[in-house]
Amino acid sequence: MPHHRALLWKIARPVLRLYWRVRRPLTAGVRGLVFDERGHVLLVRHTYIPGWYLPGGGVERGETMLTSLRRELEEEVGVRLTGEARLMGLYANFREFKSDHVALYVVRHGDYEHEPRRSPEIAESGFFPPEALPEGITPSTARRIAEAAGEITPDELW
Repeated sequence: MPHHRALLWKIARPVLRLYWRVRRPLTAGVRGLVFDERGHVLLVRHTYIPGWYLPGGGVERGETMLTSLRRELEEEVGVRLTGEARLMGLYANFREFKSDHVALYVVRHGDYEHEPRRSPEIAESGFFPPEALPEGITPSTARRIAEAAGEITPDELW
């Protein structure tokens, strides 16, 4: 069954990109930098695109950025916020859409409960030490982790 979803997404993605470019000129998304007690960061690998990413997704109509973050973390990886999610930055991503903007939040250990769950969108997830990130991590994801660690200056582009 997961193979069918991946094939469907592969076909639908170019059509959706065109639709989004024409009908949704401004889009918004959220990502969460979720750290465990060891300082390891939570990453996900999707079923429909290659690479490791920070958990998150699109902001739906009528949602705030923070509401969207709460929903996406719970749906994708079973993380339920119980404390603060601190806004780290707002980034522009012009690769996929006309004008996509991503809000990045930092969630520290103690500000969430984690009950791992399966999602049809997520092939696997896990916590990784920032100095030993998994092979296949996307460049933007690696940059956000380095920015959070103070290793590089934050950029305004995703």
